Amino acid sequence: MRHLPPLTALRAFDAAARNMSFKRAAEELGLTPTAISHQIRILEDYVGTPLFRRLPRPLALTEAGADLFPGLREGFDRIGEAVQLVSRPQNRVLRVTTTNAFAALCLLPRLDRWHRDFPSIPLSIIGTDAVLDLAKGEADLALRYARTAPPDAICEICRDRLLVVASPKLVGEQRDLSPEQIATFPLIEAEWPDWAIDPPMWRYWSRVARQKGLAVPDLTSAIRWRFREEDHAIEAAIAGQGIAICSDVLARDALADDRLVVVSEIGLPGYGFYAVARAEAARSEAIRNLIGWLGGL
Repeated sequence: MRHLPPLTALRAFDAAARNMSFKRAAEELGLTPTAISHQIRILEDYVGTPLFRRLPRPLALTEAGADLFPGLREGFDRIGEAVQLVSRPQNRVLRVTTTNAFAALCLLPRLDRWHRDFPSIPLSIIGTDAVLDLAKGEADLALRYARTAPPDAICEICRDRLLVVASPKLVGEQRDLSPEQIATFPLIEAEWPDWAIDPPMWRYWSRVARQKGLAVPDLTSAIRWRFREEDHAIEAAIAGQGIAICSDVLARDALADDRLVVVSEIGLPGYGFYAVARAEAARSEAIRNLIGWLGGL
C-alpha cells in the first residue's frame, strides 16, 4: 500500500504553487492563509525539506518544491479526468473528431450501422482539419491522418493509397492512361499545406511518373479545379469534372459502385488513420467499441 501525505496538504501545496500566494490559495480552497500555511508545514514535515522560500518576498518554490509540483499537478489532472469519465451517464454522447473528408465520406454513410450495433452510445462527429485538444476535453477520440503515428496514438485504423481516378462519364472505357493522355483532360487537385512533404498533388505524381521512366508533360497547366477539402475534389471527379488524385479509403464507395475508376497504374504512398485518445479515455468500453468498429469499416 502506498504511503501518501494527507490530501488536504497536497491540495494546499498545489493551490499555493499555482497561485504563488498563500492568500489566493486560501480563497480558492475556502480556507484562511494561516490554514494553508499549516497544511504546507505538514507536507514539508512529511517530505523532510522546505517546499517554499518564504523570505525574502515574493514567495517562491524551493528546488524540492519545483520538483514536486509538476508531478502533483499531473496527478490531480488525471484524478479529475478519471472522475469525470466514470461520473458521466453510460449513454453520454461520444465525441469523435476527424478530417472533414473522412467524416463526410466514411463515417456519415455508416452511422446507421453504428446505431444498430451500439444503440445506447450516440455519436457526435466533429469534422475539422484543425487538431482539437483532447486534454482539454474538446473531443473523446480523434482520428488523425498522418504519415507516421502521432503522439498518444492507440492504433492505426487503416492506411490508404493515393490513386488517379475519374468518372466513366469523363473517360469512357479508357483506363490505363499515359501521362500524355491524362494531360488532355481537365485535372482536379485537393490543396495541401505548404509544409506537407510529398503531398498527393500533380507535381509530386509527375515526379514519381518520371522516376519510372515515363515522359510527363506539364500537368499543372491542366489543373482546372482546386479544392480545399478532399471530399469536394472527389465529388467533382464523380460528377465528371476532371481526373483527380484521391485516397482509396475516402473513395472506396465510389470505386466499389463504379462511379469512379482508376485510370493510371501509378499510385502514391498514402497516410495512416490513427486513433488517438487520452490514456484514461482509451480504457473506456465505449472508446474500445468505437475503435473496434472503425477497424471493421
